[in-house]
Amino acid sequence: MAGKVVVITGASSGIGAALARQLGGRGEHVVLGARRKELLMRVVAESAPDALGVVADVTKRADVDRIRDEALARFGQVDVWVNNAGRGITKTVETLTEDDARMIFDTVVMSVVYGAQSILPHFKERKKGHIVNVSSFLGRVPLLPYRSIYSASKSAVNVLSSNLRMDLRANYPDIHVSVVMPGIVDTPYHDVAGPGLKVRAGGYLGPTRVESAEEVASKIAGVIYRPAAETYTNPSSAELVAAYYRDVGAFEEDLDRRRRSTESASQGSARPVS
Repeated sequence: MAGKVVVITGASSGIGAALARQLGGRGEHVVLGARRKELLMRVVAESAPDALGVVADVTKRADVDRIRDEALARFGQVDVWVNNAGRGITKTVETLTEDDARMIFDTVVMSVVYGAQSILPHFKERKKGHIVNVSSFLGRVPLLPYRSIYSASKSAVNVLSSNLRMDLRANYPDIHVSVVMPGIVDTPYHDVAGPGLKVRAGGYLGPTRVESAEEVASKIAGVIYRPAAETYTNPSSAELVAAYYRDVGAFEEDLDRRRRSTESASQGSARPVS
């Protein structure tokens, strides 16, 4: 069969929807999973003539297995599985509740575990395949304290991906595991996560340019065609990561100094002119 069969979770909006449209436009066969049926089916109609939408909650293992089963029933194979579903919340560590932590870890971490465990038997049978886990730069450098549990969950995705890649390396060298780490992206994620960031693609948050969902989707598509262990979608990310791990304490002090300077300037500009 010509074209890859690509499963994408979290495909009803944002990065997942943009990736579905781009891959569909390239002639790939996309299977899209998400909870919101109306939005999902709209993306299905916009992506490819043979696109398949599966209404599913990726925090439930049975739903993830159903995405796999419906993909195999329609196309007979899966070539790429993209774990893209995610959710954020604006909470500092001291304000987190148990329900907050469970919700984020179930959506961000367990969905990756379920996705990998669901599709791996098929990949092992074929001796090839590709798992792409969409993580975040915040999982490598926790720049935003009020996105605490989200950053922690994405860090877990990074480590789990590395472990799985090493597990497979010796006996299944053609099963690839990739991590894609976007920076700050202009998507509905920020509306769901709650107050904290107001971003627009092309603008800047500190030294980091805000990316569009389409830009990030294009980088993910590049990884699908040329597998890589890890990819930052924002050119500035690698330099920030290097600076962070070179001296974590100094990096955090500098970040705090910049934040206080920005807050001071903002308060000053709000004062009435006498």
